[in-house]
Amino acid sequence: MTRTRKITATLLAAGLVAAACGSDDDADEAPADEPTEEATEEPTEEATEEPSEEATDEPSEEVDADRSINVAIVGNPQMEDIASLTPELFTAETGIEVNYVILEEQTLREIVTRDVGAGGQQFDVVMIGMFEAPQFGRNGWLVDLNQYAEADEEYMLDDIIPAVRDGLSYEGGLYAAPFYAESSFVMYREDVLEEAGIEMPREPTWDEVAEIARTIDSDEMSGICLRGKPGWGDLGGPLGTVINTFGATWWLAGEDDTIGESQVDQPEFAEAVNFWVDLLADAGQEDAANASYNECTQQMLNSNSAMWYDATVAAANLEADDSPIKGKLGYALAPTKLTDSSGWLWAWALAIPENAPDKDTAWEYVRWATGPEYLAVAGDLLDGGWATVPPGTRASLYENPKYQEAAASFADIYLEAMQKAPIDMPGLQERPGLPGIQFVGVGQFQDVGTACTEQISAAIAGNISVDDALVACQEIASAVEGEAW
Repeated sequence: MTRTRKITATLLAAGLVAAACGSDDDADEAPADEPTEEATEEPTEEATEEPSEEATDEPSEEVDADRSINVAIVGNPQMEDIASLTPELFTAETGIEVNYVILEEQTLREIVTRDVGAGGQQFDVVMIGMFEAPQFGRNGWLVDLNQYAEADEEYMLDDIIPAVRDGLSYEGGLYAAPFYAESSFVMYREDVLEEAGIEMPREPTWDEVAEIARTIDSDEMSGICLRGKPGWGDLGGPLGTVINTFGATWWLAGEDDTIGESQVDQPEFAEAVNFWVDLLADAGQEDAANASYNECTQQMLNSNSAMWYDATVAAANLEADDSPIKGKLGYALAPTKLTDSSGWLWAWALAIPENAPDKDTAWEYVRWATGPEYLAVAGDLLDGGWATVPPGTRASLYENPKYQEAAASFADIYLEAMQKAPIDMPGLQERPGLPGIQFVGVGQFQDVGTACTEQISAAIAGNISVDDALVACQEIASAVEGEAW
């Protein structure tokens, strides 16, 4: 059995997730939908098998074996890796049992927003991103981690890449500690393009990427894989960067910290959405309306797609030691049209809710999971090797000779993409809210973005026209005009 699949930390069953969904209705955000079957199904025999002797040795007398915490994380490979290593590397040393709730991306966002916003106590630690951290911090929902991190020399707070730290902060307070950080770029099969006599520019335009995708598309391998699954951070993430570089935006900035006029009905917005839908129809993968990050990962690993525009962190999985396509890939910066750059900036990060019952114990876990200690040892224990350790957060990782060798094909362009992410001006217009690229940094975007991407996903599936989707989306987006953010 592989180490990365053997999740020996306790996986909480559906009851905890359902309880989170049933929190009070006091949060400002819309209620979360019931978790998907994938998120709440009983753990498999493989996932719940008895821990190894090494992972379950009795803690020494010096550690307190009675403590436990509940941690909600997203079901991406790097997070599943740390769940599998937690008993051996953390619980055995501290006596703290970690009960993981591993959820699909959109479900995690809905449940965490509802529970934390309502003052619930379901979770001691939650995984959030650059959209939530500054807003939740502004709302007083999260603990400022500076009080712990600044007093902990071994945590090496100044080692965190500044842009990542800034993106998780509000007015100087650090409201989430980064687990991994990323931008977006194009991943492509060099061998497929070479066979077709095509060279990918290092800084391509979207027109160039689309032409290449349509040229190399075949019955055996789609020209490109793109997200089509509804969700402001699923389909909405990469599509948001296209909307920006096509010269469009969701809203204009209003006066006095309000949301201005919706721009969904403008021709630039329609051009961006039509471009995405048409490219998927012409050269995209099958069942695109149900595809997000994990589905496109499998498309690439299985050689079912020749290109993919998505998170830079995906390169770690594609170049893993156990990847069937390791060494066959090339990388290009996020495509553009009217802007100089377009890649997003994001971090999956760990936060402690203000109402967490034991904040000190929660911090012990956060400092381990996001500190230099985990990065220093995980690479030797993971099946994917050093290429698959969580990237993009700490400068020291990029000075580690083992990581430099394993990630040689993508590490430099990964950091370049993050450095070029246009966080201060992602498009051509001023927009409302806190800084954001693939999202608009206002609380209302969570509901508007999700509802609108449901319409756009339906257009990708061929159930409605793009025009009808945009009419519905304009009505959704215009409903929050004038609201304070």
